[in-house]
Amino acid sequence: MAESERQTGSPEEATPPLCQSFMIPKKEIHMVPDMAKWKRSQAYADYIGFILTLNEGVKGKKLTCEYKVSEPIEKLVELLDTLDRWIDETPPVNQPSRFGNKAFRTWYAKLDQEAENLVKTVIPEHLAEAAPEIAVYLKESVGNSTRIDYGTGHEAAFAAFLCCLCKIGVLRVDDQLAIVFKVFNRYLEVMRKLQKTYRMEPAGSQGVWGLDDFQFLPFIWGSSQLIEHPNLEPRHFVDEKVVIENHKDYMFLECILFITEMKTGPFAEHSNQLWNISAVPSWSKVNQGLVRMYKAECLEKFPVIQHFKFGSLLSIQPVTS
Repeated sequence: MAESERQTGSPEEATPPLCQSFMIPKKEIHMVPDMAKWKRSQAYADYIGFILTLNEGVKGKKLTCEYKVSEPIEKLVELLDTLDRWIDETPPVNQPSRFGNKAFRTWYAKLDQEAENLVKTVIPEHLAEAAPEIAVYLKESVGNSTRIDYGTGHEAAFAAFLCCLCKIGVLRVDDQLAIVFKVFNRYLEVMRKLQKTYRMEPAGSQGVWGLDDFQFLPFIWGSSQLIEHPNLEPRHFVDEKVVIENHKDYMFLECILFITEMKTGPFAEHSNQLWNISAVPSWSKVNQGLVRMYKAECLEKFPVIQHFKFGSLLSIQPVTS
């Protein structure tokens, strides 16, 4: 194999060789036994590596801290601002059922049509061929237009979208804080607006036994932000006053605030898992526990992973040691 033809998967490379052949990602996990293939895959290793690298990167840092904002980061925020604007332009329709407003399908159709062009605004021209592959993850990251639901599998697609941008060298190692604090945080705002505006159903929710109806990653990264905090302990996040005073600095508390806005009744009843977590003595223990829980409840669950798509950047091929 000629040197120029050898593909490299390292995200550190500024520009991967142009001979990289991109492809439209497709489903590969069709039955429960296929899950073994997923856990051995390069995609799984890359995905979990990406999540954990960011988890380490945000440790002890506030959302409001200083960090570098590169041009691709700014372009990603603009992309999310566009999605937000489309919500304003697509008001919910009057319909008999309270949940799953059909206007979401109109909003989604616009994204479906424009996704590739949106991705092209973020990536340099010499990588334009990657746009159709990467756009699939963007389209998968906003919920399901048939069921009008949203869950952790959709959230994972957005993380996969960002991971792909790292793999082609558009996002770099020094973009870590901005990826979580600027891009992912903006994504969460847009998703919360979608969930509220179109009354989206939680996808595969475990109800009171799940961590949250819609998200998981901001609890992981948000708990990492709070590691070794001088006075905020896990027991404090069930205290409304603490949440109101600190939510702008910490993703975890933003999540708690959104839950209390959306749900009524005692916290211990509507969010039992989180209530239990508030009894854990330290944030580092919370963080480790959430990473374990994420693997078990999301990444190792067939109903979630059966929808995951694999291409050239997130490959189903087994890890080459």
